[in-house]
Amino acid sequence: MTADPLEIYLEAGDLERGLRDDVRAGLSAGQKWLPPKWFYDARGSELFEEITRLPEYYPTRAERAVLAERAPAIAALTRAKTLIELGSGSSEKTRLLLDAFARHGGLGTFVPLDVSVSALTSSTAQIAADYPRLRVRGIVGDFTRQLDRLPTGGRRLVAFLGGTIGNLLPAERSGFLTAMRGALEVGDWLLLGTDLVKDPAVIVPAYDDAAGVTAEFNRNVLRVINRELGADFDPEAFAHVARWDPAHEWIEMRLRATRPMRVRVLDLTVDFAAGEELRTEVSAKFRPAGIAQELATAGFTTAEFWTDPDGLFGVTLARAR
Repeated sequence: MTADPLEIYLEAGDLERGLRDDVRAGLSAGQKWLPPKWFYDARGSELFEEITRLPEYYPTRAERAVLAERAPAIAALTRAKTLIELGSGSSEKTRLLLDAFARHGGLGTFVPLDVSVSALTSSTAQIAADYPRLRVRGIVGDFTRQLDRLPTGGRRLVAFLGGTIGNLLPAERSGFLTAMRGALEVGDWLLLGTDLVKDPAVIVPAYDDAAGVTAEFNRNVLRVINRELGADFDPEAFAHVARWDPAHEWIEMRLRATRPMRVRVLDLTVDFAAGEELRTEVSAKFRPAGIAQELATAGFTTAEFWTDPDGLFGVTLARAR
């Protein structure tokens, strides 16, 4: 079976406007920032895939271990007819769920949602070929803005994996979970992957690897802005910084100016002092009780919480009430 034509709710013009708005707001702030979603052009996606294979980067391996063990239980508990994946990318780990549902029976439709047309075109074609009995409906959209575009009806399971929810600041996270609940019916399911609080000596190297791949990934956001908005950043003049914030229990990635710089982008002239930092990502780590409380506040009841054998990463199965 071939995949359905992509349903496109996010055009190139929408992405460009979003980038312009974020760059204008973030680089005009007292503490400069950029959101992490702009890492992911084609090169950024390649670099992130490389990161997931690094020895220091435990989250992908740990989450995969949970899914490999628990996918049969997820299929049996949810009996989902439709599986929706937010921020799907290549949907590589999701195949563990698709395999379990194929054995269990009942799943009819897989709906990956991602901002990238090229990533979805490739992944939906491959999944449709590998799971010929499954209807594959790719949606080009932003999971923070287009949850109302998710297909309705039947028993639905929404998977939001990879710890991506940790990239949202607390108020953004609350808004997202509330919107997610609003997009679901009573009895629908949410499968949520969250990186857990642990020794910073384990966390920090995952964001500051010895080979420097994460540093290149971090600087890639400047290359995206140069290419898309005609800016004149010198990416090599920024050093990669990964710092654990114990008060907020999150890791911050930053870019530190190694010399004074003046950057022109849009109609802005942006000055950087030597040593000044630009925050590019927050990656929150969670405690099980905190995850359950945030879900409960948004209108979900936790049914199961699983971790890998080393307790590094958590996967929560929750139900809309």
